[in-house]
Order: sequence, then C-alpha cells, then structure tokens
Amino acid sequence: MRSQPSLCAGRVVFHRDGRCRESQIGAREEVSLKTRRKNPGSKIRLPVIGWREWVALPQLGIAFIKPKIDTGARSSSLHASGVEEFYRGETLCVRFRVHPIQRKKEFGVRAEAEVLEYRSVKSSSGEKSRRPVILTEIEILGQRWPIELTLADRDEMGFRMLLGREAVRGRFLVDAGKSFYGGKPLAKKKRKTRNKGGTPVSRKSKRGSRNPSREEE
Repeated sequence: MRSQPSLCAGRVVFHRDGRCRESQIGAREEVSLKTRRKNPGSKIRLPVIGWREWVALPQLGIAFIKPKIDTGARSSSLHASGVEEFYRGETLCVRFRVHPIQRKKEFGVRAEAEVLEYRSVKSSSGEKSRRPVILTEIEILGQRWPIELTLADRDEMGFRMLLGREAVRGRFLVDAGKSFYGGKPLAKKKRKTRNKGGTPVSRKSKRGSRNPSREEE
C-alpha cells in the first residue's frame, strides 16, 4: 500500500503537557468532502488511517488518546469514570474523568459536555446499558469534525476509546493491517541511570505478566 496521501500532509502534533495544536480542515479537504457527499460514486482518493491511531478531542481538553477504529461497530464510545449530571441553566450536562493513557490512572483529564440524549447500547458481551451521548470534535490527520460519543466504563477493555464507522464514513479508508498513519505522541527522553563510576546502568522493566485484555492493543 502506498504511503499517506499528500492530502494528509499536515499532521496534528501531540504534546505530553496536555496541549494540542489547533487545526482546521483545509479548503481542498472541504471541497473533496462535499464532492463525495454529492457524488458517492465519484473516484476521489480518501486518506488512509490504521486500525489504531492517536487522535485529539480538543473540546474536552484531551490532547492525545488512542482509539481502536472498529468498522464493525456503528457508534463510538469513550471511557469515562465518575460521571455526574448537572444543569447549566436549563441544559443537562455531565462532568466526568478520562484516563487517556492505558494502564496509567495517575494521569487524568476532567471534562464537561452537554448531553444530547440517553441511548440504550448493547456491549460486545450482549449486555444492554443506558449511556449518555455527547457531541464533541475529534482531530486526526489534520482534519477536525464533530462526532457523537457514548460515555461508558471501558476500564476492563484494552482501549480507552472506540471509533465506530459512523465517525469515519466518507472521510477515511481503514487499513486493518497497519497502525499510526498519523504518527505517535512525542515521548519524553528517559534519563540513563549511572553508577558511582559513571558507567550507564540499564534498567530492567519491573512490569510483571498481566492478563490479556479483551481487545488486542
């Protein structure tokens, strides 16, 4: 498969300090998107994403989170803990906490959003639950647009976010065999530990074996 098309040359840059660069869809992307909607059969090359990508949710203050792109799922879901309802005037809202990085609960983001509706959703195990639905913008590969997200407890799942087909339909092709077409967040450089003589000492991972998650990471 060819490398990423020039349409997506302007990649979003993620930062560990919680900031993300604001970007808007360019004129060429807007024209292409309108053309595809008016002429579904037109041969316009769509940008490609992998089955895992790093994305941003700017309106929620989330600079980076790694969702699983699942075209078998219709809706999209975000892991949220401590969901609380409150009213802003006459508008029903929710406040919640998101842990964008897997297995790192010490890093979290507090967010608030208006509730579109409550929706009955069936999980992969077949259980139904009533979840709040919010509308927020997602940013990936330089494109930014609003999507619907159901808030659910995905703590037992491998991914903190699930991106369904409704969110990417008409915008991207999904390469099920590759990941991270948009790159990865900038990682902090690890300092080398030295002994008294100044010789570098390698650090062995203390992480023990863990139970496999329900979703492949």
